[in-house]
Amino acid sequence: MTDKNRIRVLIVDDHIMVHIGLGGMLEVYNDLDMVGEASSGEEAIRLCEALSPHVVLMDIAMPKMDGITAIGKILEKQPDISIIALTSYEDPDTINAAIEAGAMGYLLKNVSASELASAIRNAARGKPTLAPEATRALIASTRRRNRIGDDLTARELEVLALIARGLSNTEIGDELSVSPFTVKNHVSNILSKLNVRSRAEAAALAIQEKLIDLDR
Repeated sequence: MTDKNRIRVLIVDDHIMVHIGLGGMLEVYNDLDMVGEASSGEEAIRLCEALSPHVVLMDIAMPKMDGITAIGKILEKQPDISIIALTSYEDPDTINAAIEAGAMGYLLKNVSASELASAIRNAARGKPTLAPEATRALIASTRRRNRIGDDLTARELEVLALIARGLSNTEIGDELSVSPFTVKNHVSNILSKLNVRSRAEAAALAIQEKLIDLDR
């Protein structure tokens, strides 16, 4: 295979042993070519401009400029580069941040050589690859975000609890030291967010979904 047809890969990580390990993994495959190594986000940006890799393996946790910031800055200037986040973090917030920054894939550092090679090839063709752990974390995060009542504010939850106790707008206003007009706005927002038509429906749904604690 000619150099022209090989996939040019840049490794970005602040640990030298990771460079050694990944470099050794890539040497096994004759279609992959490690063209450079960076130990920080800033260096990654410079090397991307100098080397124009096809794929970047990007660590997330690095000093000064983290990997997520570097992903965004690289793709801002060179949108044709595909970046795979390669990290030990599997929390939904980090995964979402990396993907929103433009990462083509998200893999954990315990990935096998064959899985990494396959992900690099997919990224070079514009196809994403997510570690199973990352997929599960994203699904769990989506479910949590979509849970009924998650978008209610702390004040709206207070009002909802008082609605469930049977208080009128005036009584709720007295309880919270706000005007009945303010309470009316809160009630309107609550009904809209819960997608119900009445205070009774809102109260029943709040109790059913355990959005409030009536014992408090």
